[in-house]
Amino acid sequence: MALGACAAPKQPQPATVTPPESPVSSAPPTSTQAPAWQVGAHPLPLRPDGYGVIEPTPDALRDRNLPTADILPPPANGQYAATVNGVPADVLARSTWQAACPVKVSDLRYLTMSFWGFDGKAHTGEMLVDASVAQNVTAVFGKLFAARFPIEEMRVTAPAELDAHPTGDGNNTSAFVCRPARGQTSWSAHAYGLAVDLDPFCNPYTKGDLVLPELASAYVDRTWKRRGMVLAGDATVRDFAAIGWSWGGSWSSPTDRMHFTATGG
Repeated sequence: MALGACAAPKQPQPATVTPPESPVSSAPPTSTQAPAWQVGAHPLPLRPDGYGVIEPTPDALRDRNLPTADILPPPANGQYAATVNGVPADVLARSTWQAACPVKVSDLRYLTMSFWGFDGKAHTGEMLVDASVAQNVTAVFGKLFAARFPIEEMRVTAPAELDAHPTGDGNNTSAFVCRPARGQTSWSAHAYGLAVDLDPFCNPYTKGDLVLPELASAYVDRTWKRRGMVLAGDATVRDFAAIGWSWGGSWSSPTDRMHFTATGG
């Protein structure tokens, strides 16, 4: 089950990063030590509503600090770089886009953007957004890069993730996902490429007894400040507000701490 809800300053000319034809394997980097946690390896029992059972956060994830597996070449010299292009055919094929989606392919843009991982290394991620917000989104992530805000993963959501059995441990920063809003029949802002979910595990969605991702309960406590968290009034909220985007963490029910949106929903 996938995650998610939901006047610009002059932009610097982005440096050019040429993405490969196909992504590099997302397998964890080779190491002589076993990873602290293998994401997606532990399916959860299901609740009647189809979400996974909410379980206590495993010790290895209470102060999450997992390495990033590169899917694109890291930025040269550790400097921020971003590109904005039409959606390549191979990227479209592995995305959730289909003819029934409320946005045309021609209205989407494929972004590549540098980010700092929790491992302290610079990486290159990918994202699909609406063309109207592409430059603003790359500008915001440039500010996050300058502030060394850590991001664990940034890749295009695959169709299989929409129906995958929940494991409750995902932390992928993403934008376009062609699906309805949570618990509704209307399209999510993500289905238009007009919303970004940032470090979902560190910034969980809550409504009643539901926590998403399902293992992220330790991050509902916002008084324990850890890396990757978005907090009311912080620089990340201000950076998105500067491009006219609102934050789901300011909502009361649900409270969608991962969610930034250009539409307010």
